[in-house]
Amino acid sequence: MKSGRPARYDYEYERNGTANLFMMFAPLEGWRHVKVTDRHTSVDYAQVLKELSDSSFPDAEKIILVQDNLNTHTPASLYEAFPADEARRLVERFEWHYTPKHGSWLNLGSLHESALSVRHLEHCANSRRQ
Repeated sequence: MKSGRPARYDYEYERNGTANLFMMFAPLEGWRHVKVTDRHTSVDYAQVLKELSDSSFPDAEKIILVQDNLNTHTPASLYEAFPADEARRLVERFEWHYTPKHGSWLNLGSLHESALSVRHLEHCANSRRQ
């Protein structure tokens, strides 16, 4: 340290755990949902798809999935998590589309987060006015 110069400190990042976010949205329906899990395994993914199918969109003929090419994002994950007849039922509920290998699927998630932030800020501003 030189005389007359302020002391310098290095910032040390401390991780306090991790979480996985499954981000789902149907823009034409104005619907979005984030499922937080401890892990991102094929069984976790399969559980999220079952919830999407049976709870969020039970009356839909087909649910179109647009997703990245992660190795757990396949119909095989459903067969790992459920008995064959249940897995087959779920597989047939979805139309599977994968983003290009080097495509930016994160843009979809970023748009979703931006929309949530804007809505939160609008809510805060409206709460202060009251």
